Amino acid sequence: MLTRRSLIAASLFAAATPAFAQAPAASDPASILTAIYTRAAKGKGDGGAAFVTENKAAKAKYFSKALVALWAKADAHTPKGDVGPIDFDPVTNSQEPDVKSFKVDAEKTEADKATLAVTITGHRNDRKPADQIVRYDFVREANSWKIDDIRGSSDGEAWSIRKMLTDALKS
Repeated sequence: MLTRRSLIAASLFAAATPAFAQAPAASDPASILTAIYTRAAKGKGDGGAAFVTENKAAKAKYFSKALVALWAKADAHTPKGDVGPIDFDPVTNSQEPDVKSFKVDAEKTEADKATLAVTITGHRNDRKPADQIVRYDFVREANSWKIDDIRGSSDGEAWSIRKMLTDALKS
């Protein structure tokens, strides 16, 4: 079943654009997203970004401590046999990833937090323009940048990983 969560994940990854010919330092939010999307866009761009959320170590590498803890709590709250609170690839904004290319833009940058937008272009042209943009909120933890939330829209309906996880704890 295609869900809003699945659509979120598909929008995150795509091939690098010429604007990133000179990549910034690896610890910088734009570099982190460029590396994630470059990996997700390899081949036909249908591999997605499950590597970002596949296990505890991967989550700890990419996500803030607060988001990792919230995710673990929401997963533990999920009844046995049910799908977890995030049932799509939030990086590609889809259950069926499709990343041909991408563009990363810094929208807001401060000393300890940043918001970046990734515009994803897929091989298929079946997404609404607003659904092709995924926003990442980063926080600085122990001199490293970590993703603290991922936000986007699916069929024009806004979503946020943090909100989905919080809502899962209410049910």
